[in-house]
Amino acid sequence: MTGAESAGGAPGVAVVSGAATGIGRAITARLAASRAGEVIAVGRRSDRLAGLADRLGPRVVVVAADLSEPDGARRVLAAVAGRPVDILVNNAGGNADPHRVQELDALAEAWRANLHANVLPAVLLTHALLPLLARPGGRIVTVGSVAAVRGPATYGGAKAALHPWSAELAAQLAGDQITVNVVAPGYVTDTEFYGDRMSSDLHADRSRRSPMNRGATPEEVAATVCHLAGPEAGFITGQVVHINGGALLAGR
Repeated sequence: MTGAESAGGAPGVAVVSGAATGIGRAITARLAASRAGEVIAVGRRSDRLAGLADRLGPRVVVVAADLSEPDGARRVLAAVAGRPVDILVNNAGGNADPHRVQELDALAEAWRANLHANVLPAVLLTHALLPLLARPGGRIVTVGSVAAVRGPATYGGAKAALHPWSAELAAQLAGDQITVNVVAPGYVTDTEFYGDRMSSDLHADRSRRSPMNRGATPEEVAATVCHLAGPEAGFITGQVVHINGGALLAGR
């Protein structure tokens, strides 16, 4: 049981953004297998969402929405249909402009693109669903990145903005027994994060940044997210939990 289920009521819904692939898909699968309530899987690309419910079970409902726009958050709100939200996982995001640029107009656009892709989806969806979060027992988990503490600047800066936002939200909601945390992965294998830039050399380079000489699996990240979304983590809030195989300790 998770969220409001632990308070003795009927299960509400869980909402996962960026759910179609990689980490989001692993989180959605784990929640669908471990809880009784419906899981609303949100993504921008309807083709990637197609068949997700068939693969993960009948309690998974897909919603295609661009969460960087208010109307996308409203679309998810309509799918929730007034039910209590036990769990909200803000996973939508990605490096919208991986190319480092110096020309001023391009630099400004790179910053806007990553703030648009990584900050607005979490902020807009959370605030749309805030009145429906289970009280007590609601859980908000936002997927950040190790880049928030070591770059690259435009993507890392956008992910870093989620830290004070989550901390402020955690303080505001603590009295309602709602927890708010960030999970910050390092390199994660089997995702679409690097797109066509991924190669054996890039994989080896990213793996070497961890003393364990490998990346995390999406399932390992999902396990930590789902722990923070569960009843056992009811006294953990306002935290940033790093999953990087010791890369930060090693200064890599």
